[in-house]
Amino acid sequence: MTTPVVSIAYHSGYGHTAVLAEAVRTGAADTGATVHLIKVDEISEAQWELLDASDAIIFGSPTYMGTASGAFHVFAEATSKRWATRAWQNKIAAGFSNSGSKSGDKLHTLQFFTVLAAQHGMHWVGLNLSPGWCSSTGSENDINRLGFYLGAGAQTDTDQGPEGVHKADIATAEHLGRRIAEQTRIYVAGRAAV
Repeated sequence: MTTPVVSIAYHSGYGHTAVLAEAVRTGAADTGATVHLIKVDEISEAQWELLDASDAIIFGSPTYMGTASGAFHVFAEATSKRWATRAWQNKIAAGFSNSGSKSGDKLHTLQFFTVLAAQHGMHWVGLNLSPGWCSSTGSENDINRLGFYLGAGAQTDTDQGPEGVHKADIATAEHLGRRIAEQTRIYVAGRAAV
């Protein structure tokens, strides 16, 4: 059986996005994937090489002022060296974001990630979950409670620390990790068979 290598490249300003990154890692590792957690604001040359050798890269950032954080943008611009050599071409890509409000323009951050992935020639994989909490019988505890399709979206009250990350959002992030690891396993096995 193929063991996919999944890297989570993320920035976390106040710890909320780090909680989600850990949840994504847990979900991916639960499928047997090899998983690397990489803080993009502290990235080393060895970690760049881990990203280059990964089968999938999952991008994560808080949404600040309607887009990914400044630290994530610095990382994204630095990936241009990989773009020039097509080092990330044909890797699987996905993403997640957190903000203080229910919408918070997280969709724009996820779209920013998809454009970054497309520029690198990567294959974007979405959440593949129906929206939760969208009926009178629904609850804020439903998985995908914020109803995102493109990636995992989370909301944490601005007066709460990392312990305030909603359990449903953690479960959604774990689902994203499992889904990406499973889809990457299929993709890598298929590529090897061709």
